Amino acid sequence: MSELEKLRIDKWLWAARFYKTRSIASDAVNGGKVHLNNDRVKAAKAVTVGDILKIRRGNDVWEVKVLSLFEKRRQASLAQTMYEELDESIKQREESTANRRAMNAGMSPATHRPSKKERRHIIRFKRANQKNDQKGE
Repeated sequence: MSELEKLRIDKWLWAARFYKTRSIASDAVNGGKVHLNNDRVKAAKAVTVGDILKIRRGNDVWEVKVLSLFEKRRQASLAQTMYEELDESIKQREESTANRRAMNAGMSPATHRPSKKERRHIIRFKRANQKNDQKGE
């Protein structure tokens, strides 16, 4: 395997399997979801070994150190060797996952679609809340 000195950030994110396609990785970088050494960058910015990336995917934030660069997408086991996640990042992700689970513990999924009568009640409830919100302003 040839070791590169620099590689586009969107290519690296795709090769490291953070994103399924390179265009999705490019959109994430351009959308501000990925930071290189605490700076917002564009998709064409080059990544080198030793750089720190902060990657936001959904509710999770990954902070990883770049260990190697591969131009092509490889097996998932090899992709995991391209980076090392920082200890702080692991702790924060575990805490946020635990918090989300705790908040959703009392929630039960809907067993059926609302009937016409139930929909009317929902609409009345929403309208009443909107009126209360407007009065509060």
